[in-house]
Amino acid sequence: MKLIRDLKSALLLCLCLLLAMPAYADTQKDTLVLGMGCFWGAEKRMSEIPGVIKTEVGYAGGSSASPTYESVSKEGHSNQPATHAEALKVTFDSQVTTLDKVLAAFWQNHDPTQGNRQGNDIGSNYRSAIFYNSASQQQAALQTRDIYQQALSKAGLGKITTEITPLKAFYPAESYHQQYLKKNPNGYCGLGGTGVAFPGNTVAAPVAAATLDGKKLATKQLVVFESEVCNFCKAFEKDIMSQWKSDVSIDKTYATQAPAGWVLKEALWATPTIVLFENGKEAARYTGYDGNKQRFWRWLGVQTLTAEQRKIAFEKGTELPFTGSNLDNHAAGYYVDPVSGERLFRSDKKFNSGTGWPSFFDPLPGALVLKEDTSHGARRTEVLSASSGIHLGHVFDDGPPPTGKRYCINSAVLKFVPDKKDKTI
Repeated sequence: MKLIRDLKSALLLCLCLLLAMPAYADTQKDTLVLGMGCFWGAEKRMSEIPGVIKTEVGYAGGSSASPTYESVSKEGHSNQPATHAEALKVTFDSQVTTLDKVLAAFWQNHDPTQGNRQGNDIGSNYRSAIFYNSASQQQAALQTRDIYQQALSKAGLGKITTEITPLKAFYPAESYHQQYLKKNPNGYCGLGGTGVAFPGNTVAAPVAAATLDGKKLATKQLVVFESEVCNFCKAFEKDIMSQWKSDVSIDKTYATQAPAGWVLKEALWATPTIVLFENGKEAARYTGYDGNKQRFWRWLGVQTLTAEQRKIAFEKGTELPFTGSNLDNHAAGYYVDPVSGERLFRSDKKFNSGTGWPSFFDPLPGALVLKEDTSHGARRTEVLSASSGIHLGHVFDDGPPPTGKRYCINSAVLKFVPDKKDKTI
């Protein structure tokens, strides 16, 4: 009886141990360390491959023994020798997927021809790399590289620059970098492929981003450089581009190069980056978007307004009375913000105040922001454009019915847009 009890106890112990083991205990695991540029995007892409059971971001390929995100970034931007690369350790179940399939996904999901950069991210810490831990991994890396090079060459793309070297050490990155894009859905991810599929791979390659054709764009042109996974880009699209009324033409692209035949002053490093081109050359750029709409409009105003307009818009200047071009305009239409193009006043709300400045008794709903102004020893109410935040003038309580208000506005910061049916101007 004692023997039976002992056998039962042993069986129960074995059962408990089996139940306590992780789900992938029966898998045949292998690991591979890869450099694909920004490791946030690399982890997101590679973790979605069937058969990958774990990913961890870190640093590899350098000489320092205790790398940090700050130290690696500093080394990378100065292109120091023996710099660590932002790397990703991929653990996969070799019974579900193969090393060749993991490498095929690696080649497809970044651009391995760019040297010390990856898209908008520049520096040796963003270089393409395979850090192998066995002779079989080295052989697979070299063979798949040669296969993919043939596909790239056929597509007219350049030579692969990927570093293929033994793994000396892998240093896990700080905890806040692990699974970063899962924890921070709005986080930047500049990762993107060439659009060239790895031969025989059943998983589609990321769509290649074609450069814009400079011949089809305007002389003064804004180009928004975006990335495939970028919630800041989506916010800019929603807040700014979806309501675009400015006279300046705007277009967007996933490409990292200037429109064909045009010139960028320097490489892009973040998305979104909004570049103002004039006659095919970069005139100014606005990097990043944090949701502050008026900051963007102020930047655009600085680039596009005249010196007189800038003095009024940004320094609360005032034009001389009876000099404004819109003072005696009586045509039917709208007066709009010269930067954003948003409507401010309707012509039928304009009246002759005799003051020497265009005057209105009622603005369009939501078009203005009023602010107390105590400058010059007087207490007045400043009038600002709600869209761009530029200074327009002041409002007084000596206007006609029904509002009794006089919005005294500088003509230089008003653009008149006539009704299409109007033939008087």
